[in-house]
Amino acid sequence: MQRREFFVAAAVGLAAGGSSIEGAVTRTPAPPFHLGAVTYNTLKDFDVDGIIRILQGAGFEGVELRTTHKHGVEPSMGAAERTQVRLKFEASKIRLVSFGTTCRFQSPDPAERNRQLEIATSFVDLAHDTGAIGIKIQPMGFPEGVPIQTTIQNFGASLHKLGEYGAAKDVEIWVEVHGRGTSDPHNAAAIIRAADHKNVGVCWNSNDTDLVNGSVKPSFDLLQPWIRSVHINELADERYPWRELFSLLRAARYDRYTFAEVAESKEPERFLRWYRALWTELNRP
Repeated sequence: MQRREFFVAAAVGLAAGGSSIEGAVTRTPAPPFHLGAVTYNTLKDFDVDGIIRILQGAGFEGVELRTTHKHGVEPSMGAAERTQVRLKFEASKIRLVSFGTTCRFQSPDPAERNRQLEIATSFVDLAHDTGAIGIKIQPMGFPEGVPIQTTIQNFGASLHKLGEYGAAKDVEIWVEVHGRGTSDPHNAAAIIRAADHKNVGVCWNSNDTDLVNGSVKPSFDLLQPWIRSVHINELADERYPWRELFSLLRAARYDRYTFAEVAESKEPERFLRWYRALWTELNRP
């Protein structure tokens, strides 16, 4: 039952002579966004079947497959293999949401940027063929000896081309807020503005650089118009204001995925069950 419907029902009960709305005020509505996992690092040693089995068992809903992991879902796959991957996820309770690439466009060398663009477009094709909705791009900081504004423009030009290519394939491009200097929310925003394409957005990465006097709100407000994906990590780390982040996501009506990007565990399914329990608790208003 949705929040509005629940309180309408409670009001009707009071009008009919009820003396309490206990239950109405204590029931916690489900968050509008969903819990997923990045295969880095908890699931890096599992194939597609294992990933689906573990995430379903832990009550997760989606996954971002990072490149180079055992699942082997890479651009080198043929058409039949891509179809098989898509059908496996469609038959499960786990949504294949995105691919985590290591493509980056900070190099001052145009040939290297073009090489990275070719790799990224191959991941766009893979996402299209397997039913994913986006790919993640991973900045790795600003090169030494190059003006920051020059690198931002280089990044933006490549992203614009990639955004255009992705739009034709109905695949979004998400720039991870990541890397030395490039994880600064103001620089991340400048890169997205330089890309100047509606198909290019941000993957929030839950970094220490998000914090302003202990709060993530200023950084969130800056990047919120472009947030298309969210990485979360160690929810037990009290240095990061997780409850505030989740409250901001709810207030922004974010309805996509928060992806757990966490360390390895010898008992991944058990660990992920605990992770989901903490995620659910932190989502309580």
